Amino acid sequence: MRTYLKFLIRCFRLSFVGDYRYYAWMFLLTVFVLLGINAYCKQLVYGLATTGMTDQVSWGFYIANFTFLVGMAAAAVMLVIPVYIYRNRELHDLVIFGELFAVAAIIMAMLFVTVDLGRPERFHHLLLRFNFPVSMLTWDVLVLNGYLLLNLHICGYLVYCAYRRRQPSKLFYIPFVFVAIAWAISIHTVTAFLYSGLGGRPFWNSAVIAPRFLASAFGAGPAFLILTLQVIRATTAYQVTDRALLTLRNIVTVAMTINMFLLGSEVFTEFYTDSAHVASAKYLFFGLHGRHALVGWIWTAIALNVVALVILYLPLSRGVRFLNTACVLLIAGVWIEKGMGLIVPAFIPTPLGEIVEYTPTLNESLVTMGIWAFGLLAYTILVRVTIPVLSGQLTHDRPYDPSAPALTHSDHHESEHPVSSAPTPVGDDATNARPEGVH
Repeated sequence: MRTYLKFLIRCFRLSFVGDYRYYAWMFLLTVFVLLGINAYCKQLVYGLATTGMTDQVSWGFYIANFTFLVGMAAAAVMLVIPVYIYRNRELHDLVIFGELFAVAAIIMAMLFVTVDLGRPERFHHLLLRFNFPVSMLTWDVLVLNGYLLLNLHICGYLVYCAYRRRQPSKLFYIPFVFVAIAWAISIHTVTAFLYSGLGGRPFWNSAVIAPRFLASAFGAGPAFLILTLQVIRATTAYQVTDRALLTLRNIVTVAMTINMFLLGSEVFTEFYTDSAHVASAKYLFFGLHGRHALVGWIWTAIALNVVALVILYLPLSRGVRFLNTACVLLIAGVWIEKGMGLIVPAFIPTPLGEIVEYTPTLNESLVTMGIWAFGLLAYTILVRVTIPVLSGQLTHDRPYDPSAPALTHSDHHESEHPVSSAPTPVGDDATNARPEGVH
């Protein structure tokens, strides 16, 4: 216990150490966090009237970001499956960054649910009145908290084993990895069922909502990891191979192809049948009775996703510049499609036929940016602490030395508690081989 507490203290101290880029990034995020806290304090005082939500449109920016982030958290499985099931060596040392981002994404998702509550101090009333197992809200709370605990255990155990220079016991993390794979799919499926199960919102009453959620998540999540892994490669000595990035690119391409196909299928069903429930879709894509606040949003999202998918299909996306462009466009497109393009239209028109449009307020936007900044702050700290531990620069028997080279395989084998080794890379990667770490 003493060693573990010392490990936590050393990690806490290490989170304050970095170069000027690290300090500038953390300062910028802290500023946005403080602005978000100030805006949320105003919301606590004046209520949800500080947001653009109304009695007619009761879900807005907050739930839109919640939906998007649940998918981003579930996307960590796209690194776990190739590594632990298909033994993909290129992603072997990078899977932990996907799990760390899942932790940060779930924290942000829960914060968005919290700020969406008008009286968060009365949250315990929800717990006392849960209608288990009928209520989808109950299942959503269970799967989100369970997924958070699973990823905290996996990441914490592997990093601590690397800190102690011990080989991790497969019994203590491999079963949890496979449970997390199924759990990752369940968190977004349950979230989709939360919407599609509301009979009073026909815009959501579609069987393809859950598959669309998963497909878009498996596209946007790895796209975000492609960008962050390149930042890690540019700012640290941690090795991220081009082949690993191209593997993630292939995952993104397949997932987004499926997502666009499902979107097209749903649009065809809505407009070709021309049923009585097509009003929400008409409002979203073309406007309704002179109201068209969301038309620009959805067509922008479709354009971004199509351009990104075209770039990914072309060979030029094997270059970093075009790959990054496609990832940025894709993330923005999916965020709009699953946010403003999915949540808000279901409330317009109301069951009484009213058309009350929704526009997020400045205060609402500041709270949103504050939560995103807090999540990125947490993710940055987790990555900042993890890299030196996995690289062997911070262990229980040596002080932290950023200039020290990473431990070699021979160093691991000569240590008292060897870390598991992996096959030696071949080809071009053999000259720059790095220890495979604790996975």
